Amino acid sequence: MQPWRTAIVNKDETHIWIRGYDITQLMRQTGFVDTVFLLHRERLPTKGERRLLDALLVAGADHGAGAPSCATARLAASGNRASLSAAIAAGVLAIGDEHGGAGETLMKLIADHAPASRRQGRSMDDAASQVIQHALDTGGRLPGLGHRLHTADPRVPVLFDMAAEEGIAAEGIAFVRALETAAERLIKPLPINIDGAFAGVLYDMGFPASAGKLLFIVSRVAGLTAEVAEEHARERAMRIRIPVEYDGEPPRDIESK
Repeated sequence: MQPWRTAIVNKDETHIWIRGYDITQLMRQTGFVDTVFLLHRERLPTKGERRLLDALLVAGADHGAGAPSCATARLAASGNRASLSAAIAAGVLAIGDEHGGAGETLMKLIADHAPASRRQGRSMDDAASQVIQHALDTGGRLPGLGHRLHTADPRVPVLFDMAAEEGIAAEGIAFVRALETAAERLIKPLPINIDGAFAGVLYDMGFPASAGKLLFIVSRVAGLTAEVAEEHARERAMRIRIPVEYDGEPPRDIESK
């Protein structure tokens, strides 16, 4: 049988290595954020990369019990008190293209348009306007823009400022900002949301597009564990008093034939 191949972890009777680094050295000399970076990028981060990835993971950790991932985890915890892991898994399964996944889509757009505009001598604003116009023409969604609650997401400028301070901000953040400007001109004000910030920052840090979703999951699992723990500690099982408004048929009888 052909063995599985991996370049992530190796181990023997007395050692564990992650990407070639002994785990006991990582435990003593680095931190969890360094290890997340190492797992995905195959090297340890610089000081600036560590600071920025740490801020990203904080930014995505939780957004309240009503967020789809958190609400799903809490409902699963309410109905299945025996399995913490099932509730956490349910929350992760609620993460998709509409919730927590737009960063991946936007990173693909950045990769398709930002370098091409540079090669073709077009401005970033022209490339962003093309993306917005295409969405208008096709009825497509604009990933990374707009928020149901915030008129301006407070996390975004902090992340972008930190990226600039660390010399990381480049085409990714520039393209996301250009999209926001083009959307305001062609549609209406649509603020950059946390998915947009994830996309711009991670692209400029050299991560592949899949990291836009994968690292959001890494971040959000921390919040899901707290949401499930609180559900168990403060709420009764089988939570059924959730506001539901019925708008179907009124009571009626089966007509005789």
